[in-house]
Amino acid sequence: MPFQEVELHAKVAGFIRHINVDIGDRVHAGQVLATLEVPELNAQVAGAEAGVRHGQEEIGLAKSEVARAEANHAALHMAAERLRQAAGARPGMIAQQELDDAAAKDRASEAQVAVAKSTVAAQEQQLDVAKAERMHYTSLADYSKITAPFDGVVTERLVHPGALVGPGADPVLLVIQHISRLRLIVPVPEEDISALVPGTSVSFRVPAYPNRIYSATIARNAHTLDAKTRSLPVELDVFNRDGSLSPGMYPSVKWPIRRAQPALFVPKTSVVTTTERTFVIRDRDGHAEWVDVKKGVADGDLIEVTGNLQAGDKVVRRGTDELRDGTAISSRGK
Repeated sequence: MPFQEVELHAKVAGFIRHINVDIGDRVHAGQVLATLEVPELNAQVAGAEAGVRHGQEEIGLAKSEVARAEANHAALHMAAERLRQAAGARPGMIAQQELDDAAAKDRASEAQVAVAKSTVAAQEQQLDVAKAERMHYTSLADYSKITAPFDGVVTERLVHPGALVGPGADPVLLVIQHISRLRLIVPVPEEDISALVPGTSVSFRVPAYPNRIYSATIARNAHTLDAKTRSLPVELDVFNRDGSLSPGMYPSVKWPIRRAQPALFVPKTSVVTTTERTFVIRDRDGHAEWVDVKKGVADGDLIEVTGNLQAGDKVVRRGTDELRDGTAISSRGK
């Protein structure tokens, strides 16, 4: 399997303007693979830009109004203060109504300053909204360019210039696979997972190059067995430096086996399987003895067996149920 694989989609709706790659092309991370024509989005970006400029102008006007209101308030406040000082110096010289009018104007101008500052704050909030809208549409405009997320090879091209793509349309544009590094997935039988040591090198062959031996490194496993096959999916890393391996190949893996005790092997032809039992025929003092066994892993013309056997026992090379238990046999050539 490829180490990484991705289906590329269009986030925004539009038409394919250019597509720069085809099946088999090698691509690099960040490379522009296709460009979309999105006229509605361009208008939205322009509208958002205009909204930002309008907000900035409104803030400028509101700040000018604040400055004018503050200057007016300062003048009225100063005048009211002078009247109060004069009235204090010469009681009865200035009418109370005149003092009240000056104080009222002072408070009104102060309120105008507060209103003008509130207007500035509101305009600044509107500007923030306009900037967020501009950023949103600008980021969407960036999606008009479809780029490669990693180095790899184009394995599928599903669109051509002029095609409508995006949400609601054909969802997949291109498929990219990272094949300079591959994942070799091996379903290891439950009884053989004791040899599962990360970092162990394992050899394998593929039908395309039967005389070539490749190597892979045990990297990770699913930590759960398949309930149907009682096997553990194990992933091995393969560095495909020369590009000779392709995703989808079915290799033959030579898996390392560990046993608590030494394993016994006999020729495959020595094992007899009937509807009732599986056995080998041992030479017991010149007579045939049927010994029930269980078959294990195969290695070339040999196969592992477990049962009431010992290393050094002699077994019939070509077993058959016609050679009955107890029959006299000669060990010569067998």
